[in-house]
Amino acid sequence: MNSKAAEIERENPIIVGLDIGTTKICVTVGRRSSGNKIELLGVGKADSAGVSRGVVANIQKTVGSILEAVEIAEAQSNVDIKVVNVGIAGQHIKSIQHRGIFTKTDGDDEIIRRDIERLISDMYKLVLPPGEEIIHVLPQEFTVDNEPGIREPIGMAGRRIEANFHIISGRVTDIKNIKKCIDNSNLEVAELILEPLASSEAVLDEDEKNAGVVLVDIGGGTTDVAIFHEGIIRHTAVIPLGGNIVTEDIRQGCSVLRSQAELLKTRFGSALADENKENEVICVPGLKGREPKEISVKNLAYIIQARMEEIIEHVYYEIKSSGYENKLIGGIVITGGGAQLKHLVQLVEYITGIDCRVGFPNEYLSKNEVLPKPLFEELKSPLYATSIGLLIKGIQSHEDEEDSRREAHAPAKKVQATTTTKEVSEQQQKEQGLLSWFKRFIKDGNEIDDASFLDKK
Repeated sequence: MNSKAAEIERENPIIVGLDIGTTKICVTVGRRSSGNKIELLGVGKADSAGVSRGVVANIQKTVGSILEAVEIAEAQSNVDIKVVNVGIAGQHIKSIQHRGIFTKTDGDDEIIRRDIERLISDMYKLVLPPGEEIIHVLPQEFTVDNEPGIREPIGMAGRRIEANFHIISGRVTDIKNIKKCIDNSNLEVAELILEPLASSEAVLDEDEKNAGVVLVDIGGGTTDVAIFHEGIIRHTAVIPLGGNIVTEDIRQGCSVLRSQAELLKTRFGSALADENKENEVICVPGLKGREPKEISVKNLAYIIQARMEEIIEHVYYEIKSSGYENKLIGGIVITGGGAQLKHLVQLVEYITGIDCRVGFPNEYLSKNEVLPKPLFEELKSPLYATSIGLLIKGIQSHEDEEDSRREAHAPAKKVQATTTTKEVSEQQQKEQGLLSWFKRFIKDGNEIDDASFLDKK
């Protein structure tokens, strides 16, 4: 590798995201492109057999799927994968609000990145209920010397820094199981990232986050919710219902195989029964010589609509409990595999009364120069929002670490007040005059009393 290539590699290192989902395990390899977007170098995908509702239920099967996905991604990107940014979800995820205070004592009035990092690291020392561990500490508004509502305090003058924090925690055993799967796959965890945070990086823009928006990521096992307002994350939740439970309802309601139920959902499924005609029928092959089965498209839609209404009601409850229901100018953005369901946007708008759109993770991707065109087009689907989001979050974390490292190695600032030569000279003359007067006062002996000596002066 020549020096120029080495410099490019150092400036824009290759980062890997690993999405351990309920239906699929996806590995994305990429780096920051010259146009400040994300350049995808490789993607590996494998069926997920050991994960249930976002939680690892079988370590051996999960490890097998991870290794399969990693092998595909390595072959495609020609990169030896060792370190990964891993997504985490599941019903065990909780969030709380907390406030922290930090007072500078180093004599420098300028707030630097290290001061904010120290304030954040203090939050990790919070005492949580037994069996829980902090995953993320997300700063919200800062208050600097009693001046509230500051979003970017770095570079400002101030001594006392206060901040509101959104703290996300998870169950220790579930976190350990994910890490064990990574260890058994001969990989290393760079960072554990909450999946709705990752998805939001891939499908939301800053204007939406500032205006107020709800991200709803409908996955196979869970539906993740993240609410943003004024550019700050305000509420997170994980609902233990997803696309798989819809498939299960179809399997039972139509008496078909699971694989057939999945095909019926993805090809002919609709979230609004009234949008389908009465006389439309699907013919499903029978088992081992049995007669084919006819299924009404409208009845199929009724089954899907009932379950999707339940999921949306859960999402709406989270929106109302967050207190931001009337502050969502950006509306609702749905993504994930479940967002591909026909007429889902209309159903969401009907139940919540809030504008809705589908979020596609293609806005932050640079032009494809490596991947086969069909694969690259497939990656623009909402199905891959979390996978691409994990890659983006990994790149952002690396850039933040680089900024901190540069700041730590920057020359220390002189914090003493600057004084001119003339001021120093005048100050010394005053001090010397006072000292000589004081010596004469001490050595006056007993010939002159103190009062008379002071009067003469």
